[in-house]
Amino acid sequence: MKTIVMKFCGPLQSWGTGSNFETRHTDFYPSKSAVIGMIAASKGYKRDNTTSLSRLNELDFAVRVDQNGNLMRDYHIARQYKKNGDFERTYVTNRYYLEDAIFTVAISHKDDSFIDDILYALKHPYFQIYMGRRSLPLTYDFIICVTDKNPVDSLKSLEWQASSWFKNKYKREKVIALELYADSDLLEGIKGSLRKDRVLSFSQKDRKFGFRYESRIWVHVDNDKYISEDSEHDAFTAL
Repeated sequence: MKTIVMKFCGPLQSWGTGSNFETRHTDFYPSKSAVIGMIAASKGYKRDNTTSLSRLNELDFAVRVDQNGNLMRDYHIARQYKKNGDFERTYVTNRYYLEDAIFTVAISHKDDSFIDDILYALKHPYFQIYMGRRSLPLTYDFIICVTDKNPVDSLKSLEWQASSWFKNKYKREKVIALELYADSDLLEGIKGSLRKDRVLSFSQKDRKFGFRYESRIWVHVDNDKYISEDSEHDAFTAL
């Protein structure tokens, strides 16, 4: 088994699974459908290519919240025009984002050659890939590694990916607990919940999503910024 481990970070991200035109929400961690959309774009799939999308739904998926982001609302005023070009009205749209969030995502499949094809496509994307909105591109080094473990074990063994300034907020904690969400069949014995996150069609005229079961656990990672309470005080470490 091969698993691709990725890191999603940036000033802003948006992972909505339930939005309409005038209000664009974001979930608090990446959706499987969004990651499938990235892969589909990388491979050059058209939006109505339901056959190829169906196979991407077979991917095993897990995501770990390494750094919680702050919820931000972006206020918009848009104009609507009639078909003849005359101005009709203005209206308000609200768009939500996550600021300064970091997530690690792992995907795998029983067919290693399929994962190899996906890895090549992610490194050489046909269409631009982004974190929920076209204005939010991925960083150039978003692929962390490829492991021979399943997605859950890959993320359990991965070192904490948070920013240094975020880690310093928890410098008195030697071990950090992080949320991990995964396909329910990857977490046996853990009760799952339904999430409308299964891609049926990305077509702009007939976009459809079904439900999948997702479960949550807590995983623990070491904090490399840990400073014990009895450490000798050194004022110069702040410089």
